[in-house]
Amino acid sequence: MITIDIETKSDKDIAKCGVYAYADSPYFDILLFAYSVDGQPVQVVDTANGEEIPENILAALADENVIKRAFNVNFERVCLSKYLRENYPQYFQSYSIAEDTVGDYLDPKGWHCSMIHARTLGLPSSLAEVGSVLGIEQQKMTEGKALIKFFCTPYDAIDGVPQFHSPKDYPEKWEIFKAYNKRDVEAEMEIDKKLSRFPVPDFLWEEFYLDQEINDRGILVDMKLADAAIGLDAEAKEELATKMQRLTGVENPNSVYQLLDWLESRGYKPDSLGKAQVKELIKTAEEPVKSVLEMRLQLSKSSVKKYTAMKQTACRDHRARGMFSFYGASRTGRWAGRNIQLQNLPQNHLEDLTEARELVKTGSFDDVQMIYDDVPDTLSQLIRTAFIPRPGMKFIVADFSAIEARVIAWLADEQWRMDAFANGEDIY
Repeated sequence: MITIDIETKSDKDIAKCGVYAYADSPYFDILLFAYSVDGQPVQVVDTANGEEIPENILAALADENVIKRAFNVNFERVCLSKYLRENYPQYFQSYSIAEDTVGDYLDPKGWHCSMIHARTLGLPSSLAEVGSVLGIEQQKMTEGKALIKFFCTPYDAIDGVPQFHSPKDYPEKWEIFKAYNKRDVEAEMEIDKKLSRFPVPDFLWEEFYLDQEINDRGILVDMKLADAAIGLDAEAKEELATKMQRLTGVENPNSVYQLLDWLESRGYKPDSLGKAQVKELIKTAEEPVKSVLEMRLQLSKSSVKKYTAMKQTACRDHRARGMFSFYGASRTGRWAGRNIQLQNLPQNHLEDLTEARELVKTGSFDDVQMIYDDVPDTLSQLIRTAFIPRPGMKFIVADFSAIEARVIAWLADEQWRMDAFANGEDIY
């Protein structure tokens, strides 16, 4: 078994784009590779300064019979896939499922995740928090966050090329960073030792491998539609803001406080401008308050931000990957959504989705507004159509209604709640 931790650099913000797009950047690289074989002392390979990962370790990375462990192992596997593919192609081998190439990534079989192990036991999802809860001796070094920002993210860009601090120019900082990298592996090993008393069932690892395959394959995005939608949304927001300024005299229509003050001057005193409150107020509001509130709903529509998430998350092949987080709800084991949040997409009720989609792709704001009036709502309803299935295939939209509440009621033998579900009542 090999316990691994790596430090990397990229011009992409991993919090916004996820690890797949992060590693897909041409400016991505691995700076440090720390590892321990079968609990032996941790070794740190300074790849940024020309050191090479030992051949036996490189071979083991692609061998599904060798267990590789890391905290949030998907990060290590995806990053090392890119690194091996470009630097050691003789050790890299992608995998396929049902004659369909999943992607240029190492087979997830053999990669075990300490974070998932922690989640199955109801523990936190960060290395530092798990270490703190378990009271391990080798706690994560607090200096790491600042050093990651210093060495792993660009400090500037020249002619569009991101600039990174060189380890050779800051030897003292670099030595601390190497110690941080080493400490993480030591912390992971200590955590794994404590967690080993409660092993993850094999069937859960099989589900995890399936999760990794789904994330590796990703989903194809219509980038032309996404680009057009982002542009049209910006035009719509600008026009709405201008109209609201003209009707209210408010300097910043996006400001909740300024708009609340204006409403109060008109005799309306809502507690907030949340979606539900605004909809309720519209029912009795008189002009121009009614029109202003309707425009407020359009202006505050956030679902179109998913188009921006598509742009940020998609790799160079226009596939968005890493959309699901396995065992994201640690109490129930439910998957959690990431980035675009495929588990929470707006419904569509337009009868002419195909025509609306093609019209939006032309990028003509006037045409879209003339036919559909509410541009943000139209863009919101088209989000699902931005995902493209394979030729000859189609996506099926399905959802379990209140699935967790139903299952828990059944497990607890809570008959009144099961009866309420059976009768179509609203238990909330």
